[in-house]
Amino acid sequence: MKNVGSIDRILRIIVGIAIMGAGYYFKNWWGAIGAVPVLTALMGWCPAYTLLGIKTCPVNK
Repeated sequence: MKNVGSIDRILRIIVGIAIMGAGYYFKNWWGAIGAVPVLTALMGWCPAYTLLGIKTCPVNK
């Protein structure tokens, strides 16, 4: 069940790539955290949204 909408997915990909890029630039392993928003965007499902009852996806596919 998807709970992440299209605009939310785009923002997650942009933010995730930016975090990974910053981690690479600063040679810090914290850049790996950027994989989380990218993966949730690709899956279209966010476990935190499920726990909080949030849904940015208008149609459940």
